[in-house]
Amino acid sequence: MRRLETALHRFPAVLALCALVAGSRAAAADDAKAVILATTTSTQDSGLLDVLVPIFEKQTGYFVKTISVGSGQALAMGRKGEADVLLVHSPADEEKLVAEGHGVNRRLVMHNDFVIVGPPGDPARIRPSSSSKDALTKIAQAGALFLSRGDSSGTHSKEKGLWKAAGIDPEGRSWYQQTGLGMGDTLNVASEKGGYTLADRGTFLARNKARPLALEILTQGEPLLLNVYHVIEVNPARWPKVNAAGAKAFADFLVSARAQELIARFGVDKVGSALFIPDAGKKPELLGL
Repeated sequence: MRRLETALHRFPAVLALCALVAGSRAAAADDAKAVILATTTSTQDSGLLDVLVPIFEKQTGYFVKTISVGSGQALAMGRKGEADVLLVHSPADEEKLVAEGHGVNRRLVMHNDFVIVGPPGDPARIRPSSSSKDALTKIAQAGALFLSRGDSSGTHSKEKGLWKAAGIDPEGRSWYQQTGLGMGDTLNVASEKGGYTLADRGTFLARNKARPLALEILTQGEPLLLNVYHVIEVNPARWPKVNAAGAKAFADFLVSARAQELIARFGVDKVGSALFIPDAGKKPELLGL
């Protein structure tokens, strides 16, 4: 009788222990199925991930935790092992990440281009400009308001490179303002303030379609304005806790025929033209990389 009472007394504790073990196993299973994606705001703001991620999740059983930040911040997360896979558009910084051993299997996914947008009245008269250098020179000479993301994103990195190519240092000028915001929000600020900014075409067209902006594309079509996206898996040899299998599955999906077809069609129904050009399998030199 005493043994039975002792057993019954211990039974709730045994059940609690079993529940704890089961919960730990379930949590471990969930972790194995979770893929942390650090990506630029443009892939989120354009709506592309809203199309791709659900299909990937249904196809593979993984679920994606998307962290939408500037490319600089996404790459920083990769350096710290805080993400499993990166989808970014800052080529020079990406190459450095891989060279330092933080990322592996960097693969070309797609491209679109950057455009300089501004108010329809175009106070700096950049519309006839044949190059970004000419356009930025006119903005600086006119002292016209220019909104920079100022967030170490791929777009911000490109913008700084364009100013450098134009031989202009805009830092500290009264007409040069940094928002510290993502692409979509920076477009909103430029629209409200009647300023110029650099944007990726996809985000501009998608945002303008959703809520018309008081902005127009004024400079475009220059090789310097090419905007290329790569997917990079965070190196499991450097960061053993990353979900290497999930990262590879997502990267493989992005360069798969199905995803590339979705990328090619994305935006056609919404804005009348594709917002991104699929590039998986192409030689980088064909894009001038």
